[in-house]
Amino acid sequence: MQDVIDALRDANQEVALPLDLPDFDDVVEAEEAICVPLHPDFKQFLLTVSDVICGSLEPVTVADPGSHTHLPEVAAYAWSIGLSREMTPICAYDGGYYVVNLEGAVIYWTPESGDIEEWTSIWEWAREVWLVS
Repeated sequence: MQDVIDALRDANQEVALPLDLPDFDDVVEAEEAICVPLHPDFKQFLLTVSDVICGSLEPVTVADPGSHTHLPEVAAYAWSIGLSREMTPICAYDGGYYVVNLEGAVIYWTPESGDIEEWTSIWEWAREVWLVS
């Protein structure tokens, strides 16, 4: 995990309006807003790298409620188009979503095809997908 965090930090792009890194209270507020407990790896992801901007993907955030990547809004829309509430979106992509399931695996899901690809953890997904996007 730490090697992925370090690689993401190294790849972080400087922008005029950087994202804020959330604190634990921000994560709890997001959990309460969506009424779903977040997998511990996903919480760690949010607390350590959700302010990183790299590649072409924009993972969800929890620090800024006005952001288009704010988890409660992204989750509400994904669930409204058919994503199971047992899955929490981590990133919108190409008409579908990368989602984390109850076991902590990441799956690429689309409304038309359902589950398409799977990674064992959010850290594996971050290394193999987000970092190279």
